[in-house]
Amino acid sequence: MEGSNHQLWRRLANGKSLFLIAGPCVIESEALCLKVARTMRDTCKRLSITYIFKASFDKANRTSGKTQRGPGIKAGLAVLAKVREKVGVPVLTDVHTEAQAMAAAEVVDAIQIPAFLCRQTDLIEAAARTGVIVNLKKGQFLSPQEMEQVVKKATAAGGKKLLVTDRGTTFGYNNLVADMRSMPIMKAFGFPVVFDATHSVQMPGGGGDKSGGNGEFAPVLARAAVAAGADGLFIETHPDPKEAWSDGPNMIPLRDMPKVLKQLLKVYKAVR
Repeated sequence: MEGSNHQLWRRLANGKSLFLIAGPCVIESEALCLKVARTMRDTCKRLSITYIFKASFDKANRTSGKTQRGPGIKAGLAVLAKVREKVGVPVLTDVHTEAQAMAAAEVVDAIQIPAFLCRQTDLIEAAARTGVIVNLKKGQFLSPQEMEQVVKKATAAGGKKLLVTDRGTTFGYNNLVADMRSMPIMKAFGFPVVFDATHSVQMPGGGGDKSGGNGEFAPVLARAAVAAGADGLFIETHPDPKEAWSDGPNMIPLRDMPKVLKQLLKVYKAVR
């Protein structure tokens, strides 16, 4: 995996083409993951966009204990391994503990630090020590400037292949705002910057026992972020967002992704 991971990192870091992290929020089934991965692989190949499949084996950061969390690490990593093998795309998943970081790094190409955990020093250091690509998501409670300290933690622990992702900032109760100044500010840290269009339109806890969202604005913010200098995008997608276990209101339907990506690619080429 080391050789392919290095090649993937070179594509992400060269700044010559747009890249996309996309998939369902959580692993609902092997069939769903394979369908989304194949569809997105083919779309991104036509558009010359570097694609990374994303799905979580455990959604540990949930408002209610009654909601679906996913299959767990053993079964979830098995599904991600099949996606990687059968579809031939790199895969990313998020982790919540140091042990999960080490286990996931044996299977996936990139591991992600959830926004809620971006100040967890031991977790960040463990992720950096794995040697795989690490996506550091900005907490919605942090300014973009503060993410430099998170990046410094990761680099001090040996992290050399880092992505820094903005996912909006808390704006009162149950709402977020996306500040496009985050793109140039965080890009100054020396690593590729990603914009999470899905979670930036989330309404945290807005559904009472779950989060709401305004998915129709995800393409709008994604275009703005690319214009502001984002190197890549994070988008959750699903064949039927209304049936998704998590983040359905924020998602872009799978059928709409080709149109959305074509628009984003036009913006990317125009500003570069």
